[in-house]
Amino acid sequence: MRVEIESDGNILFVESEKPITVNEVLRKLEIQTSTVLVVYDGTIVPHTSLIESDIRLELVVVSSGG
Repeated sequence: MRVEIESDGNILFVESEKPITVNEVLRKLEIQTSTVLVVYDGTIVPHTSLIESDIRLELVVVSSGG
């Protein structure tokens, strides 16, 4: 299965032979989970969600200031 991630106009991807969580995808891409929201079809997806088939997700960077 192929998980595509769109981030800042770039397409990143992870291949997996078994179901994988959003969290695991982000770790494989070396993206800090606390810095992004993951969106599918306009809906925010929890990082614990299990992906079981080809999918394309979008990352929204969360910024904070003080």
